[in-house]
Amino acid sequence: MRAVIASGPGGPEVLSVGEVPDVAPAAGEVLVEVAATAVNRADTLQRQGFYPVPAGSSEIIGLECSGTIVELGAGVEGWAVGDEVCALLTGGGYAARVAVPAGQLMPVPEGVSLVDAACLPEVACTVWSNVFMVAALQPGERFLVHGGAGGIGTMAIQLATALSAKVFTTAGSAEKLAVCADLGADVTINYRDEDFVEVLKADGGADVILDNMGAKYLARNVDALATSGRLVIIGMQGGTKAELDISALLRKRGAVIATALRSRPPAEKAAICAEVVEHVWPLVAEGSVKPIVHTRLPLAEVAAAHQLMADSDHIGKIVLTL
Repeated sequence: MRAVIASGPGGPEVLSVGEVPDVAPAAGEVLVEVAATAVNRADTLQRQGFYPVPAGSSEIIGLECSGTIVELGAGVEGWAVGDEVCALLTGGGYAARVAVPAGQLMPVPEGVSLVDAACLPEVACTVWSNVFMVAALQPGERFLVHGGAGGIGTMAIQLATALSAKVFTTAGSAEKLAVCADLGADVTINYRDEDFVEVLKADGGADVILDNMGAKYLARNVDALATSGRLVIIGMQGGTKAELDISALLRKRGAVIATALRSRPPAEKAAICAEVVEHVWPLVAEGSVKPIVHTRLPLAEVAAAHQLMADSDHIGKIVLTL
């Protein structure tokens, strides 16, 4: 089958499309013929050799896809050949076919095309599991998401707005801030010339912060928390090591939580997918939450897609079509 092959760790130029052995579904899995996949920041880390593949998982890059079921593994119930689905993957999305645990399949939401559905699983599952299942964001609370114009950010703004939180977000340009405001952000902060800590503290602090920067923002995020605030770290773009002022955290009775989605066992991922279908898909169907697609490129242009991600000029998701 066709799939993206990496010649070794490195820049986008190491990626090309070639032929690899076909895959078959194991017991409890389904085989999906892929219509589209999407580029995530974790994909670029894997390409560079910084994000090891979990044991037993596909070495092919790709954490989400959409497509059509073409084969059922033993013991799979509730799905049929021909069903159109999208899926949360541990790997293998940049390929013509992928085997997926049945619990990580989700129906394509009403009103979304099969291709654009490819850019929903990773962001929807990441945001719902971290902001709502872990941090328990409540209506009326103050929510800060860094990088509001990216894939995670655009989903986080929309979900938090739909569920009646007050949304703050950071971005690095007027164009990106305008998009964030259009998606529902109440307060937009240009991190190049504004201090998000001062903005949040002037409003009582953040009850929940979703952070993809890691070490670089740790101290400032804690400073920006409200009493009983929850900081959820899901990325390390700003490094992996920083000093944490425990006294500052104690004074606020705050929590710092670090989570990962890819390495969770299938049962946990299945539970998250089920919650997303129950709580997020109705919001997508009614139009209050929508996939934000920056561009759609054919799989053969995977290197260009990764360069676009590295340049950070995109808004929303970068989709690769098959």
